[in-house]
Amino acid sequence: MIDSEALINELTFKAVRSSGSGGQHVNKTSTKVELAFSIKDSLVLKDTQKERLLSKLGHRLTKEGVLILQCGESRSQHQNKNLVIARFLNLIKSNLVKPKPRKPTKIPKSAIRKRLKSKRTQSEKKANRKKPDID
Repeated sequence: MIDSEALINELTFKAVRSSGSGGQHVNKTSTKVELAFSIKDSLVLKDTQKERLLSKLGHRLTKEGVLILQCGESRSQHQNKNLVIARFLNLIKSNLVKPKPRKPTKIPKSAIRKRLKSKRTQSEKKANRKKPDID
């Protein structure tokens, strides 16, 4: 489908200061990793794949068509980088999957008969609860 290694080579990484647990350690080290990927400038993706990604991920892209992901879950920069790469590849692969076209099916006659029979029995049940007409 797509070459993951070549796709990873097109990524740009930036380490920024992370928030969260770590005490003083958090104030002096840059452990959060920010990944940037320009869909329009990608050489690995085909034009059809680019169009699909731009339409599916439109709400997550910047005005220039750049996808930005961040990960600051771990206190290790290397672990955060691996996590954000895995998240990126999963996001790209899941959005490139073409959904199966829906085949419209006909309602079986037995299902229609069953539904009408249950409606009739329910109607009779409620009709039997009424007081009889004596004329």
